[in-house]
Amino acid sequence: MADSPLRLETPVIAILRAPTATRFAEVTAVLHESGITAVEFTLTSDGALDALGDCAGFAYPIGVGTVRTAEDATRAVDAGAAYLITPIVSDEVIDEGRRLGVPVISGAFTPTEIHHAWVAGSTMIKVFPASVGGPDYLRAVRAPLPDIPLVPTGGVRLTEAKAYLDAGATALGIGSPLIGDACVGGDLDALRERAAVLLEELS
Repeated sequence: MADSPLRLETPVIAILRAPTATRFAEVTAVLHESGITAVEFTLTSDGALDALGDCAGFAYPIGVGTVRTAEDATRAVDAGAAYLITPIVSDEVIDEGRRLGVPVISGAFTPTEIHHAWVAGSTMIKVFPASVGGPDYLRAVRAPLPDIPLVPTGGVRLTEAKAYLDAGATALGIGSPLIGDACVGGDLDALRERAAVLLEELS
């Protein structure tokens, strides 16, 4: 299990995924101004690591997601990633994260996968896709695994945020319900409004 937890200012990791990452820095700045300080740039977005460099002066650390191999992990950390997020349980990513001294949030779904990822050294476990079971599934998993910090991700709607936290989530990974079309030229004021709605839901 992980030596040191990833500390979040608010229990939300905003997930940025788009065909290209050209607007990631701008969207991240708006999220930070709105009070959401943990952000994930996904490697499936073209230019994600370059965008990470554009955020080098930001006050809060940024993570890289969709990390599946040790090589992905190394490239992400070399580009400035402060933490790594996977869609799967990858022992090589967990090992590389520990070698590099950065937290790894591993993606898992079943209790066996969650336990495996935790014992292998993950900092938190991304329960993915969370929408398959919803808050009730998270609560059921948490009962026998109360010591493992869980981050439901994938289809988490803004109106469900509090229900997931009440079910025992440590944090939430939220993508399109929060980000909307902001990464592809959408209205940034609308993003601010969604962020405000989410934080009000969690207060």
